[in-house]
Amino acid sequence: MLVLLPLLLIGWAELAAAHPVDQALSQPLRSPETYEIVREVSQHAQSMQTEDDSSTRLMPRVNTDQDHLKICCLHANILDFYLNNILHHRDNMHASIHRLKTDLNRVSEDLQSHGCNVTHYHDHHHAVEFRRKLDMMEGERGITKAVGEIDILFTYLQDFCVKPKDTSAAAAQ
Repeated sequence: MLVLLPLLLIGWAELAAAHPVDQALSQPLRSPETYEIVREVSQHAQSMQTEDDSSTRLMPRVNTDQDHLKICCLHANILDFYLNNILHHRDNMHASIHRLKTDLNRVSEDLQSHGCNVTHYHDHHHAVEFRRKLDMMEGERGITKAVGEIDILFTYLQDFCVKPKDTSAAAAQ
C-alpha cells in the first residue's frame, strides 16, 4: 500500500503537467487570502448602501466572446481607476483595506508587466460607462457603491487575466 501511494502521486503530477490549468498573470488573483479580503470589504460596503443603490450596477457586463487579454486589460484599467480614485477615499472603511490595496497594486503592476497598457483602455465604452455611472451617484454614495462592487471587478480579473493554455502542446496529444 505504501508503495502505491507514491506511484499514484507521481501519476497525478504527470497528469497535471499534461493538462495544464490556466495560470493567473498575478499571484494575488489566485490567493485565497486576497479573495477573502475582497469579499469582506465588498460585503461591508454593500451593508452601507441604500436599497436604491443596491439595484444599480456600476460594473458593466462584458461580452466573454472577446479576446481574454483585452477583457483583462479593460478591467486592469478599471482596477487602476479604483486604486487612484476610489480606494484611497476608504483608508479607514475596513480593517483589511490596506492589505487589499497592497494586493491590488501588485495585480495592477503584474498585469502591466504582462503587456496591459491600462491607459489604452481609458476611452473604452465599458470604462467610460463605469465612470459615468459612478459620477451620477455623486460622491460618497458612488464611492461606497464602487467598493461594494470590488468583488465583481476581482472576479473578472480572476477569470480573464490568465496565461493562455499552450495550444500546441494540447494539439500534439
